[in-house]
Amino acid sequence: MVEGSGARITDADGNRYIDYVASWGPMLFGHSNDRIKQAVIEQAARSMGFGAPTELEIRMAERIGELMPALEKVRMVSSGTEATMSAIRLARGFTSRDLIVKFSGCYHGHSDSLLSKAGSGLLTFGIPNCPGIPEALARMTLTLPFNDSDAVTRTFAEHQGKIACVIVEPVAGNMGCIPPAPGFLETLRTVTARDGALLIFDEVITGFRVASGGAQALYGVTPDLTTLGKIIGAGLPVGAFGGRADVMAMIAPDGPVYQAGTLSGNPLAMVAGLAALDQVSPTVYSNLELATRKLADGLADAARRAGFSVACNQVCGMLSLFFGTESVQDFEGVMKSDADIYRKFFHKMLNAGVYLAPSAYEVAFLSTAHTADVIDQTVRSAEQVLSEIKANR
Repeated sequence: MVEGSGARITDADGNRYIDYVASWGPMLFGHSNDRIKQAVIEQAARSMGFGAPTELEIRMAERIGELMPALEKVRMVSSGTEATMSAIRLARGFTSRDLIVKFSGCYHGHSDSLLSKAGSGLLTFGIPNCPGIPEALARMTLTLPFNDSDAVTRTFAEHQGKIACVIVEPVAGNMGCIPPAPGFLETLRTVTARDGALLIFDEVITGFRVASGGAQALYGVTPDLTTLGKIIGAGLPVGAFGGRADVMAMIAPDGPVYQAGTLSGNPLAMVAGLAALDQVSPTVYSNLELATRKLADGLADAARRAGFSVACNQVCGMLSLFFGTESVQDFEGVMKSDADIYRKFFHKMLNAGVYLAPSAYEVAFLSTAHTADVIDQTVRSAEQVLSEIKANR
């Protein structure tokens, strides 16, 4: 790709597409948003970076804390992978425990502890466990079914006092969009608190994407630690993690858990993220919810009229279309969906000028630039594409 404006992007051959990848989530206000672009231009004229702290980091941390009160202290990093890796290390250091719990199909970046039965690219390419990870380290990661509260309760009973943390995408976004089942997040909060383990919400995707306070505000469950990325850089490389002050106090130089990074809090990313977060409001999310629901309903109706069974999951500005099924609530359900039909759907939609997630196990993202006209054009393309797929079966 070479250029983006609003809801559309242009590739190196000059083809234009309606973009539903949105750089995997952070383009909440579309491509080349005027306020974000101007902030980056002005900062670039001052400096591209220092390798030293800036006031911008403080302003970003304060803004995050305003929107997510559970983040009493915040540490900037350069990617979501760094954020989750650092949060895991901090949880182990704080609890003096080694075991961690994650969930099948959730993806938390590519650090060694978190690649067992992960989502995103590993799921797309059929890599259940990544080579290069020592078996001894893999044994310290307990992988459970997403949305299975009973499995969580049993695991904590079996490993009482040994689990450092549970890390979870509160809305799964790397095996498709899978909302939490009623009571699932509440169970995580209850069992971790009772056992002395920490609860980590990986909101690299959902943070400021599903609500101004993230999924923790949307579902009313407060984690001990939160990892962020994507939108706090408005598309530039960035990440952050934060949470309870007593836990964060374990990080050097205040405590013994080490974390550092030359590009952490890079001023270009900070000004871009601040310009994005300054535009969030309840109206932004209510409009985004309505637009995404309009698209979800349109795509699902088009699929059913063409004779396909389909499940369409949606949480605010995130949605996924699963063919060959009528309900998907977990990893097992995802794997029963028809990825072959989705593959054909993706390629034909791309030829029609609509850029969807290229994997059946990823999420489509909308922005404020996806107007009713853009959505209507997308649905019309889907109707034509699905009829062609049906005719050629």
